[in-house]
Amino acid sequence: MLSNDATRASTPAFTAVVPGLSVLRDVFVNLYYAFQQDQPQGPWVLIDAGLPGSADKIQKHAHELFGTSTPPVAILLTHGHFDHVGALDGLLATWPDVPVYAHTLELPYLTGKSSFPPPDPTVGRGMIAYLSFAYPKHPYNFGSRVQALPADGSVPGLPGWRWVHTPGHSFGHVSFFREHDKVLVAGDAFTTVFAESGTATYTQKQEVHGPPAYFTPDWDAARASMELLTRMEPEVAATGHGIPMHGATLRQQLAGFVPRFDELARPKTGRYVHHPATADGGGVTSVPPPVVKPWLKGLALAGLALGAVALATAGNGKKKGKKRKGIRQKAVSSQASARTADGSYRAWYRDNPAPSGASGPDWQDRRPGAYTDHESSPAPHADSRYSDMNARRIETQYP
Repeated sequence: MLSNDATRASTPAFTAVVPGLSVLRDVFVNLYYAFQQDQPQGPWVLIDAGLPGSADKIQKHAHELFGTSTPPVAILLTHGHFDHVGALDGLLATWPDVPVYAHTLELPYLTGKSSFPPPDPTVGRGMIAYLSFAYPKHPYNFGSRVQALPADGSVPGLPGWRWVHTPGHSFGHVSFFREHDKVLVAGDAFTTVFAESGTATYTQKQEVHGPPAYFTPDWDAARASMELLTRMEPEVAATGHGIPMHGATLRQQLAGFVPRFDELARPKTGRYVHHPATADGGGVTSVPPPVVKPWLKGLALAGLALGAVALATAGNGKKKGKKRKGIRQKAVSSQASARTADGSYRAWYRDNPAPSGASGPDWQDRRPGAYTDHESSPAPHADSRYSDMNARRIETQYP
């Protein structure tokens, strides 16, 4: 039953949200089973695919709802981040004939063409954000199994639903909206938990928040998308992170949050706070340079100072022991300064070189964000290193 005062302790990980929509909380991210309200055992779709290693769990709950011989008619993706497509490989192996749908601007990250912009741990706010430097940003390659959502805004397998382009958290992020009763599956366009915080993520205390900051590369587009969804006045919001909220409380929190978006959602510091990453139909075209916080710089300088002290101390120790180890030290020194046949000094890095690095309709005539389906010139702040189309497959392309 819907509540606006729920927590992890009071809410099962797998439960019904409203008729025709059930949720599975996969550790810290949500995925949804959607079907026609009057056909609970009929055709169904899966919205998002959770974390890596979750395929068996997702299928188990699908069997509980629809039986063992009823695969989904489609898998719909709000976006392609690792926590929303992690189990997709395993699911597609079990369901070989099920198509996958995503926005056309999300396809480069699902067909091996482009890495996502790197996550940004410098946004701070909690453990989940600080650890984001380790989160996968590489492209997935589902090949021809993934295709663009219908351009007319309809949703495969879900009559009465429409998809809405809500970029910001990712370039091709979409939300799904059941119009007759205003049920919204918002993905990560906004959340109902403080997603950057490890404590809040564990307790799952309900509260409207912006998109997860550590993975959001365009804050102006994210604000416009949240404004759009707020104007739609959802009765129920089922988000990618957090327990679904509903009713007047949901709408009041959305209405109060959006005017203060830059204060409440946009980080005070961070890589994308003032300069977004940019993309086109082929993938990422530019990302701004990394941001290093002052305390990180101080920590690095302190480390260098300690290293210098250690080296100096080690050097003094060697001098004191030189007389006692004269013969052996000379032999070692002779080996260290040995020349190669061509007369050059031998060094470990010469013998061990580093390996070479291998759309849709506008809702109410407005699409937030300025992403295009064609090649576009980089923004004025763009770093030209990130425009190399041939290097997009390399995860470490964007430091």
